[in-house]
Amino acid sequence: MDATGAYGGGKAGGAFDIQAFVQRPPVIVRAVCWLFSVIVMGCISAKGWYIDPSDKNEYCAYNKDTNACNYGVGISVIAFIASIGFIAGEYLFEQMSSVKTRKHYVLADMGFSAFWAFLYFVGFCYLSNAWGKTEVAPKGTANNMQGAIAFCFFSIFAWVACAFFAFQRFRLGAEAAFAPSYEVQGAAGSPGAFPAYPGAPDPAPAPVYSDPPFSHQQPAGNIDYTAPTY
Repeated sequence: MDATGAYGGGKAGGAFDIQAFVQRPPVIVRAVCWLFSVIVMGCISAKGWYIDPSDKNEYCAYNKDTNACNYGVGISVIAFIASIGFIAGEYLFEQMSSVKTRKHYVLADMGFSAFWAFLYFVGFCYLSNAWGKTEVAPKGTANNMQGAIAFCFFSIFAWVACAFFAFQRFRLGAEAAFAPSYEVQGAAGSPGAFPAYPGAPDPAPAPVYSDPPFSHQQPAGNIDYTAPTY
């Protein structure tokens, strides 16, 4: 991961390299999340609903649990939109000149990715349980229903990977924030010291003595003393 800029991103204003961009691990994982969301959403939308011949009503293939189908489609639709948004955010991340803006983006990425990994875990457990209770699967729905469950499971790891990459960025930014930002090069008046504020007068040169001061003191005991006159 390029760590030349704040929070592991490139320096703002740098040239954009499309080949390097699509090969970055966070972008690849985001694309995988997007693909998995499409698969889960497509499997449930295509075969998740059927009409019962006995009463002519439409039911969800997961043990006639409407909430199971709605949950699977709902989290996948939001994951689909979020994946596109975060891929666009990866592109804009290089253009963010503000360190605070990058920090907010990284925190949002880490929090959302971790939360969505948890929601996919709940979805995997929910759909698996509902499918296990289905006594007779509607004809032609088994492959789609099982496929949706499988890709819910795969999505857990994809979103955890997104959260991990975001955490790495956050750690890089935190380490940079607490690193020493200056180095004392010398005392005042010495070469390499910090310059004075703009417009300040030049410091006066240090006095130069040809001989050490007070070096011509008279020997003790030969001092002539004159009494004061009042």
